[in-house]
Amino acid sequence: MLGIVNYGMGNLRSVQKAVERVGGDASIVADPAGIADCERLILPGVGAFADGMAHLRDLGLLEAVTHYAAGGRPMLGICLGMQLLFDASEETDGSVATVEGLGLIPGVVRRFRFESEDVKHLKVPHMGWNRVTPVKTHALLAGLDEASHTYFVHGYYCDPARDEDRLAETDYGGSFCCVAGRGNLVGTQFHPEKSQAVGLRILTNFLNWQGEA
Repeated sequence: MLGIVNYGMGNLRSVQKAVERVGGDASIVADPAGIADCERLILPGVGAFADGMAHLRDLGLLEAVTHYAAGGRPMLGICLGMQLLFDASEETDGSVATVEGLGLIPGVVRRFRFESEDVKHLKVPHMGWNRVTPVKTHALLAGLDEASHTYFVHGYYCDPARDEDRLAETDYGGSFCCVAGRGNLVGTQFHPEKSQAVGLRILTNFLNWQGEA
């Protein structure tokens, strides 16, 4: 069973419908027992990093998610869900990563800063379609090429501490990591459920993925 974690911060039904469209059996899970029973797990998310961590903690799901991740079964974070996989975020301070995350992928979540004249016109949040460029071979990215575009809505981006955890990049005022992965964990900054054929391909790849590159 594939579980989609309900912690009050995600567009659950659209993720569920996209998974079902590519042949997956997706259930929305909202308690530790439901998470523990999953063979695959998706942590979606839209909104603030601090709120996401608070909701996971208040609903008693924080330990269940970290325990699941430690078990080696495939897990996908989407948008905020990807960011929560990291050590910390600059969200509240704006320059220092002060809000702790799940700590499953080393690195921090940084705020977009557009200060030079050639990029200061760019708007935050980064919203709309943009190109995804794979930088490492990984099963999640099978079938993608440099012409692949996906849909983004975010004001912060993930900065992995280790280059080997960077799977794909996107350019928006400079290159940033838009797909990260470590062991049985992967994350997309964009929304595959809103990214048409490319997004459906990524979800299909996730369904077939065994938890290794």
